[in-house]
Amino acid sequence: MKVHVNGESADIKSGSTVAGLLDHLRIGRDRVAVEVGLEIVPKAKYDSHTLSDGDKIEIVHFVGGG
Repeated sequence: MKVHVNGESADIKSGSTVAGLLDHLRIGRDRVAVEVGLEIVPKAKYDSHTLSDGDKIEIVHFVGGG
């Protein structure tokens, strides 16, 4: 199925979860926020939130510094 991640089209397996997408993209879960369809997905639901064809996903990385 096709989804849009940070404005770019991506092909992922049907039935993928947010956790599966992050693993596929090799993005650690500890310092990111994920929004699906304008709603923030709580970290506790990354393993259970199933993505759908056409979903628009934004992944934001938190960076420390000073």
